[in-house]
Amino acid sequence: MTSIDFDRLIDPAIGALRREIGLPDFQLDDAQLPAARETLAAGLPFNRPDGIRTGEISVPGAPGDPDVVLRVHRPEGVTGPLSSVYFIHGGGLVMGTAVRDDERMIRWAKRFNCVAIAVEYRLAPETPYPGPLEDCHAGLLYVHQNAAALGIDPDRIGIGGASAGGGLAAGLALLARDRASVPIAFQLLIYPMLDDRMGTASSQWENAPVWNPKSNRYGWSAYLPGTAGSADVPSYAAPARATDLAGLPPTYVMVGTLDGFLDEDIDYANRLIHTGIPTELHVYPGAVHGFDAMARAVPVARRAVDDIHRWLGAQLNPEPRTETT
Repeated sequence: MTSIDFDRLIDPAIGALRREIGLPDFQLDDAQLPAARETLAAGLPFNRPDGIRTGEISVPGAPGDPDVVLRVHRPEGVTGPLSSVYFIHGGGLVMGTAVRDDERMIRWAKRFNCVAIAVEYRLAPETPYPGPLEDCHAGLLYVHQNAAALGIDPDRIGIGGASAGGGLAAGLALLARDRASVPIAFQLLIYPMLDDRMGTASSQWENAPVWNPKSNRYGWSAYLPGTAGSADVPSYAAPARATDLAGLPPTYVMVGTLDGFLDEDIDYANRLIHTGIPTELHVYPGAVHGFDAMARAVPVARRAVDDIHRWLGAQLNPEPRTETT
């Protein structure tokens, strides 16, 4: 294990917030998991904008699996097929709910005049790989196959996720490509959890705030019982292991410099770039894991959200191409 001088390197505004009100610092194990799940179970309070209708639908899971619940957020009074973003929540593969992303989904639906959908996938350790990923794929497949009924443009469906959800989104993009099941328009990877091997320098920062190596190892071991870190893990489970990134959609990757996922996220974006995938990589100085959601009032978090909105808006509502002579 290694450490880093977080007190000196942390963004001053995030550091002040951390001292004043504290930030979550998960130390996950079997005993701590129930309390951690309860912490992340409910959605955070927010001022809901008018004009967005939220509902839940239950759709068929993969063969032999239970149904999958999707939370669908759609602008009211809008006709015609809309672009869509299909989002996967975080929580280290062992906790979290789609409800917790309601604010993000509703604001995106309002801002971009799109259909924002969040998937409620089963969690490890009760459901290890491939169950959670198959849930995500089943929901996405339903959305694409029923796009007309949902008022969605089947050619403008993008995926995204944060933390473990970002890793699942990256795995979903690989799976959909190889199964030729859904043409994904883009992937938005917010500090994604990509590599079970934990062999990078940043993955060993024992004093990393919010999500440290102990919790990271617990999440991977729950998702990949008995195989995490071994040679037997497929790239759909840990996308950092993928050797062929060709054919993936335009990608956005963001991470903070004090996030344990820093090295694996930069490496994944770099390999996408060298494969020829249109890719944006944003690295935010002094930012910790989850900073954009937990410290939304600080300038670096606002900048990160603005950067996501600029890119996401261009993906969901691309400018029509003009012919040049």
